Amino acid sequence: MKQFFGMSQSGNLQEAVKGLHNPQFIMLLSNNDQFEAHVKKLEELYPQIPSIGCIGMSYDTKVVEKGVGVVAFYDGITATANVLEEVSVMPVKYIERLEQDVRTINGSLNDTICIDFCCGNDACVLTTIHSVLKHKNISLVGGTGDGGKVSANGKIYSDAVAYGLVKNNNGRVKAYKENIYRQMGNYRFIASKTDKANYILGKLNGVPAKQVYQDILHVTEKEILTQTFKNPFGKINGDDICIISIKEVSGNSLTCFRQVNDSDVLIMLELGDYKAIVKNTIQTIRKDFPKISAVFSVNCLFRYLLFTENHYMQEYLNEMSALGNHAGLVGYGEHYNNRFVNQSMTCVVFE
Repeated sequence: MKQFFGMSQSGNLQEAVKGLHNPQFIMLLSNNDQFEAHVKKLEELYPQIPSIGCIGMSYDTKVVEKGVGVVAFYDGITATANVLEEVSVMPVKYIERLEQDVRTINGSLNDTICIDFCCGNDACVLTTIHSVLKHKNISLVGGTGDGGKVSANGKIYSDAVAYGLVKNNNGRVKAYKENIYRQMGNYRFIASKTDKANYILGKLNGVPAKQVYQDILHVTEKEILTQTFKNPFGKINGDDICIISIKEVSGNSLTCFRQVNDSDVLIMLELGDYKAIVKNTIQTIRKDFPKISAVFSVNCLFRYLLFTENHYMQEYLNEMSALGNHAGLVGYGEHYNNRFVNQSMTCVVFE
């Protein structure tokens, strides 16, 4: 298979798709002002080609902040695209669509990936999708877009998740997740006074969450929202750690980017040697895949801001592009199989 990436910093879709012929699956990464027009135009240019789209920044060796990026797969894949609606209420209501698509693709762990763009309620959405994918051991990589809208096959949806199932007919696929954080000290907290619906973390070990965070890291209330780039919380999930970043301060509580429940065990995380961790991820991928056709990744907005602040973003994109054809989305939350993670990178590699 082959991957195409085209972009226009000014949002000219015709410019972005220049040179794209006979795509078999398309991903549109647009901006808030032009999203609807781009979705309509893309469908006119490539009618009946499976496609999904969202509002968000894109990249290959450069970042497109406010224009448009188009990622397409062709030459040796089979794909289908669809949507689950009412994700804030009951995405399972539409599960038959995914079940039918899985049957149509007839994929497996080794040759098929599910890529999704979501409007929100990610944890519930991923649990729903995983209930179908697990029967075929199909992996998932994806993320949350901006603006509360996604597209699938030329139509725009709010309160939905758009997904594509992509089967590599000539090789393997594999999903990866990269975490650049490690545990800080021996802090262990029991969460309480949480508000699941609004992602609010009220208390840690019975003490207001804002106070705990400030006391450990010696930061002012204003500094909390930038300190979370270096020191998010972590939720222990079996052998894995889910990163929980802070969105805003709400009185003495903290509003997070992902749900925290009463009695969840949290730890404090600190930024590791991210340059070394990235190099290690690339080495792992090279070892697994001597021949790479394409890499599609989702990088968290917070990683993008952290890397940009530290003048590393361009170096990062150059290193990833050395793997082969690399393109991706800057997301507001990353998806890896049935897990909703923050401040991470997830990707799928095609042989």
